[in-house]
Amino acid sequence: MGSWTSRARVPTPELNPRETLDLSRLPPELLLLVLSHVPPRALLLHCRRVCRAWRALVDGQALWLMVLARDRSAAGRTLLTLARRCLPPAREDRPCPLGQFCLRGPLGRNLISNPCGQEGLRKWMVQHGGDGWVVEKNMKPVPGAPSQTCFVTSFSWCRKKQVVDLEEKGLWPELLDSGGVEIAISDWWGARHDSGCRYRLLVKLLDAHQNVLDKFSAVPDPIEQWNNNIYLQVSHVFSNIRRGVRFVSFEHWGQDTQFWAGHYGARVTNSSVIVQVCQS
Repeated sequence: MGSWTSRARVPTPELNPRETLDLSRLPPELLLLVLSHVPPRALLLHCRRVCRAWRALVDGQALWLMVLARDRSAAGRTLLTLARRCLPPAREDRPCPLGQFCLRGPLGRNLISNPCGQEGLRKWMVQHGGDGWVVEKNMKPVPGAPSQTCFVTSFSWCRKKQVVDLEEKGLWPELLDSGGVEIAISDWWGARHDSGCRYRLLVKLLDAHQNVLDKFSAVPDPIEQWNNNIYLQVSHVFSNIRRGVRFVSFEHWGQDTQFWAGHYGARVTNSSVIVQVCQS
């Protein structure tokens, strides 16, 4: 009879994690490709601190252009072309602005904070007229609103304002001055069924010293009493933006037409300021 033979199991050698994960041994062009798959927040908060070589890569233009190039849609290709055209000259003492741009994602989203009152009056500068501003639930849904709540005014003019710092949001000066972006603004206002109301809107584009470069105002006709809780939208697009725009001032007013104590005035919500690549 044959005999059984046993074979000793050869242990698999343990890999040294430092050897398997030492990306610094990669050629710079391959390391850039690997880093382009890392989320922007991790690149800026963690990868940038690894060593001087990694910091130079994260602060440079090449990595962030690769990040943008990963979006192969028509809009992504348009943005990449625009970014290449208006990037400032590279400097060792200044990180590429595309890092903050990719981190904050300022294009195509609402740059107004707390647009529906979901956080009370936070982020707004307010002037109370009558019984002042309050936040209530919408009496009728507003399309596309992140929260079905609204700011409600009183029997005297109530006013509130928010100033958007475009550079703080991640938009660099050369991009804003490139002629390749436009600023779309929108506001919703309405009334409760049993009370009419008045409303006003003023949006200004400001330079770094708060000088007015352009503005849009709207003073629509008042909404009459017995209105079925109507909501109306006011919108405008600033195109052919003048050089030097750095802030957007968004300001609106409201009051009721019955002069009743309490909060029966204009109801405002879903205010928006959106910077977008020009469509033409």
